[in-house]
Amino acid sequence: MKIGLDTFACDGGMSGVGMYLTQFLKHIPPSEALFELFGWEYDRYAYSEVAPNFEFIPKCSVNGRTANSLWHLYKYPKFAKQRQYNACFFPAAHRRPPYKSPCPSIGVVHDMAAYWGTRKTRVHLGALLRVIMPNSLRRLDRIIAVSEWVKQELIERADVKENMIEVVPNGIDHSAFYPRGRNEESVLLIQPFSFRRPYVLCTSRIDHPIKNHIRLIEAFGIFKEKTKFPHRLVLAGADSNDAEKVREAAAASAWRADIFFTGHFPIKSLPELYAGSDFVVIPSMYEGFGMGALEAMACGVPVLCARAGSLPENADHAALYFDPLDVEDMADRMITISTDRAIYNECRNLGLERAKSFSWDKCVKRTLQIIYEMCGK
Repeated sequence: MKIGLDTFACDGGMSGVGMYLTQFLKHIPPSEALFELFGWEYDRYAYSEVAPNFEFIPKCSVNGRTANSLWHLYKYPKFAKQRQYNACFFPAAHRRPPYKSPCPSIGVVHDMAAYWGTRKTRVHLGALLRVIMPNSLRRLDRIIAVSEWVKQELIERADVKENMIEVVPNGIDHSAFYPRGRNEESVLLIQPFSFRRPYVLCTSRIDHPIKNHIRLIEAFGIFKEKTKFPHRLVLAGADSNDAEKVREAAAASAWRADIFFTGHFPIKSLPELYAGSDFVVIPSMYEGFGMGALEAMACGVPVLCARAGSLPENADHAALYFDPLDVEDMADRMITISTDRAIYNECRNLGLERAKSFSWDKCVKRTLQIIYEMCGK
C-alpha cells in the first residue's frame, strides 16, 4: 500500500496547519502503509526529523499560491498516477485541494475562513481559488473536519454532503503543554526574548480583521485605564494580512509602551510563553478550531474567548466569553479574571480538565483508519 501525503500549504511546519502535519507524522505507528511526502523542496527539511524514513518528492518548482493551485489543478493527477498511489492525503485541503484525483482523496479542512466576512475582508486564498474551492471540496472522497463548526460550514457554504464529512478534532501535545511551577521572577527569559511579567498573551498570526487584534489593543487600553495594573500585552505571531494596521493601532495606543510584538514565535518555546502569562485572550472573529485556547488550558492558564466560530464548541465551559465586536465586554472579562481569584482558579481547573479531552494519539488513529478504509483495507 502506497499513500501520497501533500505537504503544500502547511507553511513548513510553522503554523497551526503545519503543526497538525508535524503531529500526524510523529504519531504514525509502524505499519505496512508506505507514506510518501511531496511538496516544495524546502519542505523536505521541515519534516525530516519527525518523518526520517519517509521518501520526499519535491514538486512545483515555481513558488506562490496561484502557481501551486494550478499545479494541483493540472499536474497533480498525472503525478499521483505515475507514483501509483492507493490514496492521497491532503492535510491542508482548505488551501490546496486537488480538482480531481486518480486515486481516493482524503482532505482535512481546518477552517472556511476564505468565506468569512464581507468581500473586502475575504483575503484568504485569493479570488480564483475561492471560486473553484467548493467544487474541489465536493470532489474529495472523504473530508475530515476539525470541528462540528467546520463541518456545518462545509455543508452550508460548499454544499458538501454530510455523509462525506467526519469530525476528527485536533489533539494537544501533553508532553509539551502542561502546567509548570510559577515563581516570582519579574522577567521571563525565553530565547531570543525576555518578557517582563505580568503579561496578557495572545498567540495568533497578525491578520486583520479576522484575528481582531485592533479591538484587543483597545480593550487592553480600557483594562489598563481602569485597573492601573502593570500588565503588558504580548502579541505572539507572524505578520499576515494587513498587519501594518494592527501595528499602527498599537503605536497610537496610550499604552503602546506595554504592547509587545514577537513576530513568529518558535513553536517549541510556546509552552513556556503560555505558562508565564497571567491569562490568554483569543479575540478572533473566526476560528475553525482554536488551538491556542486549548494549549493555554493544558498549561494551566485561564482563557478568555470570543463567542465566535468553533471556540465555544472546543473551549466549552472552561473559558470566559465575550462579544468579539464589543471592546468594553472584552475589557470587562480581562478585569474579572485579574481581580476575582475564585473565577481565576475555576477557569484554570476547568481548562485543565477540558484539555484532557484532546489527544493526538486519538486524532491520528482515527485519521489513519479513514485513510486505510479509503484504500479498501
